Amino acid sequence: VKTEPKPLRRLLRALTCYGVFTEQPDGAFAHTDMSRLLREDDPNSLRNITLWCTEPWTWDAWPKLDEAVRTGRNVVEDLYGKEFFVYLNEDAPESADVFNRAMTTSSMQSARDVAELLDLSGASSVADIGGGQGHVVASLLEKYPGMHGTLMDLPRVVDNADPRLRPGGALADRVSIVAGDCREAVPIRADVYIIKNILEWDDDSTARCLRNVMEAGGPKARVVVIENLVDDTPSMRFSTAMDLLLLLNVGGAKHTTQSMVSRLEAAGLAIDDISPVNPYLHAFDCTVPV
Repeated sequence: VKTEPKPLRRLLRALTCYGVFTEQPDGAFAHTDMSRLLREDDPNSLRNITLWCTEPWTWDAWPKLDEAVRTGRNVVEDLYGKEFFVYLNEDAPESADVFNRAMTTSSMQSARDVAELLDLSGASSVADIGGGQGHVVASLLEKYPGMHGTLMDLPRVVDNADPRLRPGGALADRVSIVAGDCREAVPIRADVYIIKNILEWDDDSTARCLRNVMEAGGPKARVVVIENLVDDTPSMRFSTAMDLLLLLNVGGAKHTTQSMVSRLEAAGLAIDDISPVNPYLHAFDCTVPV
């Protein structure tokens, strides 16, 4: 690892105090359940999420937490003179890649749970809005062989879509890939819209996204919003920290059950059901009123 042995031992010794590694009687250090989460090959790996939470920009942003709490505004625009994701893609592409890998890991780990929960047997088409590389829509298409899917996300993201969805992939003939910003427009007609883990922006961005989806789907369209909640999860330490990170970078927030319900109802959606996807995610199953 290209370190000096004595300082490395000091670092490892400190890490054992936090449950990362354990020191054995012979002086060797061994893995723990926590350290395994930092490996790429662990099925529950948090490696990319951890890298994302410690990217260079975070060290600039966290010292300004007091400012964000006092004003309710993000601090990134003052730091870099640009909206957060514009800054990432224009000035910090390596950090943008870390973000995309982190979101891909999260999506891969939950896609099967989402597909297992959702009953789309009466639908012929599904659109995953802000769907990253398309793991959720791919899982749904595998579950429903007669269904057509659409993946929509920013160009840089969909350029690296799941191989199953790209030309030559197993699902390519049943999927459309649309590059765009759902806050600007959603040029997709579908029976069901999935919006997973993206309604964490400022309130105006969230409202625009929901409005665009409702306009695209029209009356009776089904809209399923899937989110981590800060008031009903076994991972409160993580989700509340991510909530503060969202305050710092985009002026957004993780939702409580009630805050999510309030935003969906304010957009005009009728909430038909709220159910857990897994211990960390909840699905808000909605309909666009007639």
